[in-house]
This record gives sequence, C-alpha cells and structure tokens, in this order.
Amino acid sequence: MSTTARRSPLTDWTVVVPVVALVALVFSWGRDLPGFAVALVALCLAGAVLAAVHHAEVVAHRVGEPFGSLVLAVAVTVIEVALIVTLMADGGDKTASLARDTVFAAVMITCNGIVGLSLLVGALRNRVAVFNPEGSGAALATVATLATLSLVLPTFTTSKPGPEFSAAQLTFAAVASLALYGLFVAVQTVRHRSYFLPVDTGQGPRGGEDHAEPPTARAALISLGLLLIALVAVVGDAKAVSPTIERAVAAAGLPQAVVGVIIALLVLLPETLAAVRAARRDRVQTSLNLAYGSAIASIGLTIPAIALASIWLSGPLLLGLGPIHMVLLALTVVVSALTIVPGRATLLQGGVHIVVLAAYLFLAVSP
Repeated sequence: MSTTARRSPLTDWTVVVPVVALVALVFSWGRDLPGFAVALVALCLAGAVLAAVHHAEVVAHRVGEPFGSLVLAVAVTVIEVALIVTLMADGGDKTASLARDTVFAAVMITCNGIVGLSLLVGALRNRVAVFNPEGSGAALATVATLATLSLVLPTFTTSKPGPEFSAAQLTFAAVASLALYGLFVAVQTVRHRSYFLPVDTGQGPRGGEDHAEPPTARAALISLGLLLIALVAVVGDAKAVSPTIERAVAAAGLPQAVVGVIIALLVLLPETLAAVRAARRDRVQTSLNLAYGSAIASIGLTIPAIALASIWLSGPLLLGLGPIHMVLLALTVVVSALTIVPGRATLLQGGVHIVVLAAYLFLAVSP
C-alpha cells in the first residue's frame, strides 16, 4: 500500500490510464464495436480497474488501517454494482440471475480464493499465519448472515414462484443488508477497531514498507478524484464489451452464470493482489479484512442497489441459489469457521479453501 503512495507524477500510468479509459468510453458509447476495438476497450477496462484500486490504496494509506481495507472494499463493490446494473439494464430476462451469480461468485472468491491464498503466503513465510479471531470471526458471521438472508431464503419463500423475493421481502432484505453493513463498519472502525489490526508476530514488515510516510492530504484528494474517474470509465467500458463477453460465453456453450463469475474475477483480481501483498508483509489480518470486507460490501451494498434498480428494470430478479451452490456456501461457512476460531492457520487450511474455490469454478463451467 505504502509503495504506491510514494509516487504521484502526472505521467504515472495510474494517472494516464483512467483518462485514456474515459476517452475510450466516449468513443465507444452506443456503438457496435469491431473485434479489435473491443480488445482495446477491454484493455482500457482492465487498466482502469487496476488504477482504481491503486488510488484506493493511496487514500487507504492516508486514512490508515482498518479504514484502508474499508476503502478498497467499497471501491471494488462500487465497480461490481455498476457492472451488474449496467448489464442488467440491457440484458432483459437473460440477466435475471446475474446479480445472484455475481454476488455469490464474489463471496466464493473472497472467502475461499483470497483467504486461501493469503493463508498460504503467510504460512509459507512463518509456518503459521496469525490473525485476530475476534475481528475475523465477526466478519465471517456477518458474511454468513447476509448470504443466507439474500441468497438462500429466496429459494424457500412462497410469496412468488421461483427463487424470487416479493417486493416486501426484497425491501426487507435490502434494509437488513444495509443495517448489517453499517453496523459492521461501525464495529470495525470505531467500537472494536483493535480487533481488525494486524497481529504483531515480532517478525517485522518485510522490506520496511509499512514505515513509508503516508501521502499528503493533497495527494490523497487527487487520488480520490482519479478513483472516481476510473470507476466511471470501468462502468462505461464494461457496458461496451459486455455484449462480446455474453456472446463468447454463449458460443462456448457455457452456462449464463459464467458471466457473473467473469465479472467477479475481473473486479476482485486487484483486491487479491493487494491481499497477497499484505500477507507477504506478515499482515494476514489486513488480508482477511480485505477478503471478508469485500464479501460483506458485495452483499450489503449490491442487494440494496439491485432492489432500488428493480423499480425500473424489467424482468424477474432471481436471487435464490440452487442446491449445489447452497452446499458449497454451507461448506465455505463451516470450513471458514474452523479456520478462523483458533486465530492461527497452516498451509493445510489455505489449501482447503483453494480446493473449495476450485470446486466452485469447475461446477460453474460444468454444473
């Protein structure tokens, strides 16, 4: 986090890329793009995502931990929500399950992929990865509750046919999600902030990165502005390339849910890199804050946003998970609880989480 905060020249790629991506949005908006143009826009989109997270890191380094993890999680979730709403606005009935697929993919990637990689990296360095079970356990409980309320209950409610909420049920789920998210943020940043700070293992941060001076208020404000530009570019460029992604998935004969997986992988890749980088500096708690914070924000902010968007979006909104995904969600919660409770994890726990993610990805392609 601190390494990126030391550089802020106007010629830096993190300044140029968001502007270029915004220009690409202007020229591609509302046009049917040829293949080479789609490739260029997709490249701009990927660069804008990386630049967005970079600037979120600069802001995060200014405000400190655990506020830094919160900034990153919210930035990534804004990208995710914007992509979902953008694709659903033009997709009609074929995108009825896009919100569910993307949110569930984000939960599986964060709780298994990011957590698993972070534990593996932390255990490889110190044999045992150490973290705060109080903070991580509270975050996991919040993820499990949000996922059950928003993704499991719609399968069993009877007010509407299919895995859908009625208008009243969707409103309740949205309000409950926002309330839980707000409560978690208050606990994480104010009431019990110490539960979410990295554990001092006596090893010291690698390379002295954590001793770098935080950016100035001016640099942080500039990064905040560039972060907003990058987010706008991501949303617009995603709208431009989304028809190509959907056609490619359909041409390959893959399930429509794969589109949601691709979106989640796209927006969470920079977050994954940030978490692994923190684990390498012996700050596994920061990695877990990023992982669980992203999962909480993904559900706690996406469901209310989709509920609000459903006022003008046409077609059904399928939120309930199928049997296979409910089994994987239950397995994730159980395995995560067993990992978090001791406050220490080895390579085995990291490997178990990675295998659960691999099972999810394989079944997404071959259900």
